[in-house]
Amino acid sequence: MSQATLIPIYNTKGDVDAFLQYPHVFNRIGEWIGFVTPQREVYSVLGEYVGRLTNDPRIIREHALPELKPRIEPPVMPSKIRPPANVPLAPLMAELTHSMIDVLLDEPERLHTVDAGEFRDDMD
Repeated sequence: MSQATLIPIYNTKGDVDAFLQYPHVFNRIGEWIGFVTPQREVYSVLGEYVGRLTNDPRIIREHALPELKPRIEPPVMPSKIRPPANVPLAPLMAELTHSMIDVLLDEPERLHTVDAGEFRDDMD
């Protein structure tokens, strides 16, 4: 996959909520909100496990994580991107089981920018 390839990431309703420019994940306005490993695991900008990237593509995870995944070191912060004005319609998506959640739809706060989130540095 080319570094310049920008892949829309959809939520279960079919809306584009993020973009993947491997390995970085960006929000709708082009700010960095996470990254994807070669195993398709999605992590926040703080290196915390968020879920996994499906083929749809969506970011999903189990309601209850059976084990806490260790925090990993995030890659170097990329520059902001300019998302496209038009994106393809969402593909037909499989229903999620009751044990799975759509992270972008149900827990979007897990993917926040570097200057947001509960662990950001407080301003003096």
